[in-house]
Amino acid sequence: MKLATYKDGSRDGQLWVVSKDLALAAPAVGIASTMLEAVETWDAASPRLQALYERLNARDEAFATRFEPERCMAPLPRAPQWLDASAFLNHGRLMDKAFNNPPNPDFETIPLVYQGASDDLRGPVDDVEFTDDSLSIDMEGEFGVIVSDVSMGISAEQAISHIRLLVQINDWSLRKLGPREMRAGFGWLQAKPSTAFAPLAITPDEIAPFWDEARVKLPLHVAINGREVGRANGAEMHFSFGDIIAHCARTRRLSAGSIIGSGTVSNADRAAGSSCISEIRVIELLDQGASATPFLTWGDRVRMEARLPNGSAPFGVTDQRVVKA
Repeated sequence: MKLATYKDGSRDGQLWVVSKDLALAAPAVGIASTMLEAVETWDAASPRLQALYERLNARDEAFATRFEPERCMAPLPRAPQWLDASAFLNHGRLMDKAFNNPPNPDFETIPLVYQGASDDLRGPVDDVEFTDDSLSIDMEGEFGVIVSDVSMGISAEQAISHIRLLVQINDWSLRKLGPREMRAGFGWLQAKPSTAFAPLAITPDEIAPFWDEARVKLPLHVAINGREVGRANGAEMHFSFGDIIAHCARTRRLSAGSIIGSGTVSNADRAAGSSCISEIRVIELLDQGASATPFLTWGDRVRMEARLPNGSAPFGVTDQRVVKA
């Protein structure tokens, strides 16, 4: 099924169910008022949400209206936790070259994960505000999962059963601030502004068979000002979402509604393009001797959509403009 959060004047919005073809939507009245409530009460709520979803698909729901992506907030406008990995080794290798990072002996065996801010997650068409366009504004196209309660010490295999929903992410970044915060060794803060999400959180069966090995095996099409710069496929994710969840839960429990990101979707084949500008610039530096693609500035637009073979976008689309705060 497909779920969305509509703006209703509150911080957490109202939960709606959206039809498979994205034509219709209906509020989940009497089932769960918010996405977080639905995830926290999943065993009870999901059968009723599924029934509403089936009525929408059959055009048999009395309260159905046209789906309006422009009304959507992030699926979880506020989440208990936002944990983002770097699970695509090609991207990690390129970033190490960009930042002159020393070799990491655990690079291929232990996931890299940072803890981001989860109190102000952005919707799919919200303008993205920054105070200074000289800070090297960048986007990062990713996939992610929303989990139920996860116990400490869980295995990667067990962790997969706690994945409730899949999401599509733009993890906005300020590259000029990143190196200093990484050198400080205390984690990112200023370099990672509010993260944005496509309108729909979907159950894994919605993209079967492209949800496989706990990975979203779809191309993520990324465009800047109408020009496509990437269509990298999530199939090359080195660590699965099961691996990442287990890593995060090694020494603590995870609360229902926690979001875990894949990190920038990246492929070894240069023909797939890139899901972030930093990667484009590093490739230019390696291939041509200098970086040519500029970072983002006021008025630039970034569009992202994962696509099924039939061309449909199962998560919907993010289409955001960079503006001065």
